[in-house]
Amino acid sequence: MPEADAPVVVERVDTPRGELVLRSAGSHFEVISNGTFLMDTRDGRSERLLVRAAMDLVGAPGRVLIGGLGVGYSLVEALADPRVGRVTVVEIEPALLEWHRHHLRHLTGDALDDPRVEVLVGELADDLGDVGHPAYDVICLDVDNGPEWTVTDTNAALYGAAGTRLLVSRLLPGGALSVWSAAEAPTYEALLGTELADVRVHRVDVSRGEPDVVYVGRRAVGPTG
Repeated sequence: MPEADAPVVVERVDTPRGELVLRSAGSHFEVISNGTFLMDTRDGRSERLLVRAAMDLVGAPGRVLIGGLGVGYSLVEALADPRVGRVTVVEIEPALLEWHRHHLRHLTGDALDDPRVEVLVGELADDLGDVGHPAYDVICLDVDNGPEWTVTDTNAALYGAAGTRLLVSRLLPGGALSVWSAAEAPTYEALLGTELADVRVHRVDVSRGEPDVVYVGRRAVGPTG
């Protein structure tokens, strides 16, 4: 018999990006991509902060974009705010959405069926490049372990100069961008400072080691924004 907290594979799927695994560890779940730890359900404070810190900078966060569903903490946090009228979730892995219907349902409940929620399956960059979509009041980016620890090569571009400008361009003037990272990324922080006003850094202590980090800033209001 395995130890109570020893990880046990619940489901394993092959994707165009490689192997994605859902594991249980006691009462918690973990998601592993190609052998790299992505996320778990043990805490969730930094994922909720990702949304809350951005909303605190915006007077009326009516439209919110969440890049990366994760284990659902960010989506639930966004829906808890009555000012939010629309949440667009972009998630590249259909399997993760399916796991939320079953194994992770205790975390998100009926959030994915909330009439305010729009779920898009695919690359976040594709949605950002679709100028037919309205701009957002808040964009929350959590598609990797951070700017300097990307799990898929295609996501790395989102953290570069061009990708950052694309993200900011999809914000309404005065809108906020927040970015989750598993570690400090000073070079990325400096880049955000060239594109956003009032960049702030939030650190959340976690048991596994380095603090989680949330970067947040606002798109300037006016012709230079």
